[in-house]
Amino acid sequence: MEEKKWWKEAVVYQIYPRSFMDSNGDGVGDLRGIKSRLSYLKLLGIDVIWLSPVYQSPNDDNGYDISDYRDIMTEFGTLEDFDEMLAEAHKLGIKIVMDLVVNHSSDEHRWFVESRKSKDNPYRDYYIWREAKDGKEPNNWGSCFGGSAWEYDQTTDMYYLHMFSKKQPDLNWENPKLRQEVYDMMTWWGERGIDGFRMDVITMISKDQRFPDGVVRGNEKFGDSSPYVNNGPRVHEYLKEMNRKVLSHYDLITVGEAAGVTLEEAKKYANADGSELNMVFQFEHTGGGPEADNHYGKWDSHKMPLPVWKKILSRWQTGLEGKAWNSLFLSNHDQPRSVSWFGNDSEQYREISAKMLGTCLHMMQGTPYVYQGEELGMTNIYFDKLEDYRDIESINYFEEFTESGLMTPEHMMKCLMLRSRDNARTPMQWDDSKQAGFTDGEPWIKVNQNYKKINAAQQLEDPDSIFHYYQKLIRLRKEKDIIVYGEFEPLYREDEQIFAYTRKGDQEKLLTVCNFSDKNAEVEVPEEFKGAECLITNLGRKEFDGKIILNPYEAFVLYYKHQVTEK
Repeated sequence: MEEKKWWKEAVVYQIYPRSFMDSNGDGVGDLRGIKSRLSYLKLLGIDVIWLSPVYQSPNDDNGYDISDYRDIMTEFGTLEDFDEMLAEAHKLGIKIVMDLVVNHSSDEHRWFVESRKSKDNPYRDYYIWREAKDGKEPNNWGSCFGGSAWEYDQTTDMYYLHMFSKKQPDLNWENPKLRQEVYDMMTWWGERGIDGFRMDVITMISKDQRFPDGVVRGNEKFGDSSPYVNNGPRVHEYLKEMNRKVLSHYDLITVGEAAGVTLEEAKKYANADGSELNMVFQFEHTGGGPEADNHYGKWDSHKMPLPVWKKILSRWQTGLEGKAWNSLFLSNHDQPRSVSWFGNDSEQYREISAKMLGTCLHMMQGTPYVYQGEELGMTNIYFDKLEDYRDIESINYFEEFTESGLMTPEHMMKCLMLRSRDNARTPMQWDDSKQAGFTDGEPWIKVNQNYKKINAAQQLEDPDSIFHYYQKLIRLRKEKDIIVYGEFEPLYREDEQIFAYTRKGDQEKLLTVCNFSDKNAEVEVPEEFKGAECLITNLGRKEFDGKIILNPYEAFVLYYKHQVTEK
């Protein structure tokens, strides 16, 4: 059995502050808005809130471009508002996790303002500067947001590296002074009383110092930088140092965003000895792994076949068992809405498939993350006009792919409808009043038109709602240790409709069965679960013996405890 830790037993809820709740009518969510809705989250039963960045930022990439790590974005409020929200959350027994964005800063951060002034400025080495090569960029790397990863700066006639927007210059972790600045800032937040860090693209902080050209694939314009910026040569050294200097001094929950991480690498980041992080987010199941059969990266509109998807999730479940810890998620601020991507958001199946997805995820081993609105079955927005999008990534790629002739504008719009990050960023749907109860003003991004049918107020009233189903899933984790700690074993590995698995403890067994299709599916309940208790089911089934025909998107969980007879 796994070693017990509070963060393994916790359920985390991610808030995208800009879209959660607006308290002052300016159309942008804020900290006072979050504070006003904490009782809702307490009712849901979550233990931890992960806040997407709330620091001071010019907002080129919605707060992931930070200009002051020790202050709050003006639109979101003040440090005093933050302290009040934190105190209120703690009073309710809810912990707060900050988003730590230290692969890059904003180009408006005072460090960068100084750094670009001259080659001998004391802050010069806080960033990655390189001379031109043959009169152009130092190498052929492409930025994750499209275009080159290098930006020419006239002042010193050199280029700086930005793996994301050109307003997000990468920090130079080779510089011990820069690292110490980061640790001091983290300690400052630790002393303020926060409970953890979600670390943005943390696997990218160590770059290969040779800066070689990357392989250019197919008809792409730029080279692939990932082998030289992901899981770099010193990343584990840096994280061990961070752990020694900051993390080990507090009782924190830590999760690293780790795009492109392999199972073997994850065991190092989230190792059981606790010398680095508690867990990582891996993205193989969202289409970021070796099995992903896509030609356009994330913009490919093909869904992964279920057997492939199951194989990925099962590999992570069994591969980390006893060695590291999984984080469980289907959606976040960078992914489409889970019910629209993994389930079925049609009127007929939205509610059933949202419950099924929750069942499948929450019964696995790992710490579950619920993204705001997921507990209501909120769906993709399906904008049909480019001007409705706000996401820099979506807009940049639309221009790059259509101008280069890689995709027609019509096809790229379809890809954005399915995959754009803005799908997850539309305002939280609180009730059926104007703007879904999110704001009295004009929201920064449009509210999904289905808010009259899908909203929190209506679901709180309905005992059969997705909200109440999630409430029960979260409660079950608190009641049954086996859901947190039991060993995972997949069943029906090659089945194209059914995802089923067991969890085993000393005296207990759990069976989870989910139909991922809109067709009936036949399943045989193992003999050992004959007469077992049904913990949760999304369609009210009562009989679970032998062969059964599952309805579309049906899910259930059976629990069996061996009676130990006293001699």
